[in-house]
Amino acid sequence: MSTSAQIGVTGLAVMGRNLARNFARNGYTVAVHNRTVSRTQALMNEFGDEGDFIAAESAKEFVAALERPRRLVIMVKAGGPTDAVIHEFSPLLESGDMIIDGGNAHFEDTRRREKELRDRGIHFVGTGISGGEEGALHGPSIMPGGSPESYASLGPMLEKISAKAPDGAPCVTHVGPDGAGHFVKMVHNGIEYADMQLIAEAYQLLRDVAGYSPAQIADIFRTWNQGRLDSYLIEITAEVLSHKDVMTDQPFVDVVQDQAEQKGTGRWTVQIALDLGVPVSGIAEAVFARSLSGHTDLRRAARGLAGPKPQPLDRTEAGRFADQVEQALYASKIVSYTQGFHEIAAGSQEYGWDIDLGAIASIWRGGCIIRAAFLDRIRTAYGARPDLPSLLADHGFAREIGSAQDDWRAVLVAATQQGVPTPGFSAALAYYDALRAERLPAALTQGQRDFFGAHTYRRTDREGSFHTRWGGDRSEIPA
Repeated sequence: MSTSAQIGVTGLAVMGRNLARNFARNGYTVAVHNRTVSRTQALMNEFGDEGDFIAAESAKEFVAALERPRRLVIMVKAGGPTDAVIHEFSPLLESGDMIIDGGNAHFEDTRRREKELRDRGIHFVGTGISGGEEGALHGPSIMPGGSPESYASLGPMLEKISAKAPDGAPCVTHVGPDGAGHFVKMVHNGIEYADMQLIAEAYQLLRDVAGYSPAQIADIFRTWNQGRLDSYLIEITAEVLSHKDVMTDQPFVDVVQDQAEQKGTGRWTVQIALDLGVPVSGIAEAVFARSLSGHTDLRRAARGLAGPKPQPLDRTEAGRFADQVEQALYASKIVSYTQGFHEIAAGSQEYGWDIDLGAIASIWRGGCIIRAAFLDRIRTAYGARPDLPSLLADHGFAREIGSAQDDWRAVLVAATQQGVPTPGFSAALAYYDALRAERLPAALTQGQRDFFGAHTYRRTDREGSFHTRWGGDRSEIPA
C-alpha cells in the first residue's frame, strides 16, 4: 500500500464514498476522511479491497497523506457545511494545492470561494458531477471550473474516472474559470427538471386521454427509446412504469403520492435566468409543477371545480394519439435544451467564462442524468457554428420541430379538451411560436408602460426613444 495519496475525498456519504471508490478502482491511492470516523471505517471495512485507500481520522492526518500538489475533494452539503470544511482544511494547505468542491453549490458561492482561496495561492475547483450514486461509482459526467493550472493537474484524473461517450471520449472538460462548472451543472439540472416534467406529461396524456395502462405505457416508452428519444430518462421511465408494488400488486405509480420534491438547483436555474433576462419558460413550468404538486391544501380545495367530461379513444385513435405525443415530446425536449443552452451562453457572456457549448453537449452524452442520443447532434450543431444563437436556428432541428408542430398542436388541443394539464408542452410551444412570430404584443406593452409611467418606447421607422403626452395633446416628443 502507498504511503501517500494522489487525491483525497472528505465527506463519505453515498456520493463521496462512491467517488472515492471510483478513483481507487482506477488505480489511484485515495485518502479518505469523514467528520464521523465510523463512516470512514465502514468504507474501509466494506470496500477497502477495491484499491489503495489511506484512512485518516483528523484533518491534519488527511492533508499529510496527500502528495503535492494536494488534491482535496469535498463532498458535503452546499452552503454553510461547505464553508466549514474549507475553513477547516485551507489553513493546512500550501500554495499550489487545490480544493475540489463536488457538491451542488450555488455558482456565486463558488466564485466567492475561488477568489478568497486564489488570493492565498490555493486553487478552488467548483465541479459539477452528474450521474447520481451509480455515476459517481461507475463514471459520471464531470463539469470542473477553476483555473487552467488546476485542470492541467487534475484533469487527467477526472478524465480517467469519468463516463465515456459512445465514441469513447471522456465526459469531462474544463468548463471555464471560477463558478463556470457549477453554473453549467445548475443549468444541467434545470434541463433535467424540464425533461422529467415533459416525460411525466406524456405519461399522463397516454393514460388519461389514450386510456393505456402503466404497463402498456412502459412498452410505448421502450419503443420510443429505440429511436430519436433514446435517453437515460426515457429508459428508466419504462422501468418505473412497468414496476408493480410488492405489497399490493398494483402499479407502482398508483401507490406513490403525487407530490414531487426538489433540492433547489432547478429553482436556481430559473432565478438566475430572470437575472440574466433569459426566457426559460419550459424549465420554469417544470419547477412550478413540482411546487404545485406539493400544495395539497390548494389541490384539495379545487377538486370540485368543473371540468370537461372524458372522451375515451378507441384503439386505433389511441395508437395515432401516442404517435402524436411522441412528436410533441420530442419537439418540447428540443425547446428545453434550447433554453438551457441559451442560459449557459448568457452566463458565459455575463461572467467572461468563454464556455464552449459544443464541449458541454459532448460531456453530457454519457454518465449524466440527461444523457441522450440527440446530444451528439447538439454537439455537431455547435461544432459547425459556435456562434449559433439558438438550437432552433440549426437547420436540422428547425426542420424536425417544423414537421412535428401539427401533431404537437393537436396534442395540446386534446389535452385542453380533456382537461389534462400540460404546462411543459404548452410553454414549449408558446416559446416556439413567440420566437417565430413576425410581431409580438410587446409593442402594446410598451405603449401601456409609456402611458402610466412615461417609460418611453422605440419606433420601427426611426432611431431614438420617444414619449407620447398621453395626458395632454397626445403629441410625441423625443425622450
